[in-house]
Amino acid sequence: MLPLRIPPAESPWRDQRPAIGLLAGSGRFPIIFAEKARRLGIPVVCVGIRHEASEELKTLAAEFHWAGVAKLGRMIRLFKKSGVKQIVMAGKVHKTIMHTPFRWLRLMPDWRMIRVWYRGRRPDNRDDSLLLAAIAEFERDGMTFVSALDLCPELLVRAGILTRRRPTPAEEQDIAFGWELAKEMGRLDVGQSVAVKERAVLAVEAIEGTDRAIARAGELCPRGGFVVVKVAKPHQDMRFDVPTVGCSTIETMHRAGGRVLAIEASKTIVLDQEQTIDLANRLGITIVAL
Repeated sequence: MLPLRIPPAESPWRDQRPAIGLLAGSGRFPIIFAEKARRLGIPVVCVGIRHEASEELKTLAAEFHWAGVAKLGRMIRLFKKSGVKQIVMAGKVHKTIMHTPFRWLRLMPDWRMIRVWYRGRRPDNRDDSLLLAAIAEFERDGMTFVSALDLCPELLVRAGILTRRRPTPAEEQDIAFGWELAKEMGRLDVGQSVAVKERAVLAVEAIEGTDRAIARAGELCPRGGFVVVKVAKPHQDMRFDVPTVGCSTIETMHRAGGRVLAIEASKTIVLDQEQTIDLANRLGITIVAL
């Protein structure tokens, strides 16, 4: 994997500098990346996934375009036309649309997506299978995907108890129990998170995402007090699908009755870290990075 070429921090914003491509999904991560690139003077050519990416990216990118999630050929043409050689992925793309009625009419995939779907990928629809197949299609046109974290390493959390409240001995047992399960789910490319109470599994994240898995755990454990463990895959590709938490995760845990969030140090992104930790402290939720 090639590293992201980063100019000196004092570089001004200049269009003649090589632009970096940003393939943007939902959430704060694409916005934070674009803001950081702008501060470093790196022009960003952003292709936002329609119905996922934020409108705010239009004001941060030197060039912005929309593309449907199944318009792979359009994405490639837009980046290529702008002279982009390196691209980062940031933000979540919800896969649930794959299982809605009349999905082909709603998605309207272009020819390159159809070719990847039927000929260019592994015979399953797990995240790694789909994303690696898409990356390979970009590489056919001379473009390389790199990790957004090369530019924003400060987003990766350091080891330690991040909040004032420490986990209790019983919660530590649930963390250890959940950690092993979450790692196995990651190895199978099912999901990144599990919710545990008294060494029993309440919920396992799959296609619905972490927040909805946490909400389901709350429905199944009305008295609350459960532990959420979120980890990287054993062989995590840091170019995409890196575990990410933030204020919305803490708010979801509070509503559901979750008490502890255990994450993997150096492999998990904590967005708006100061605000996220402050919110967890105010709501009495523990965050621990192992």
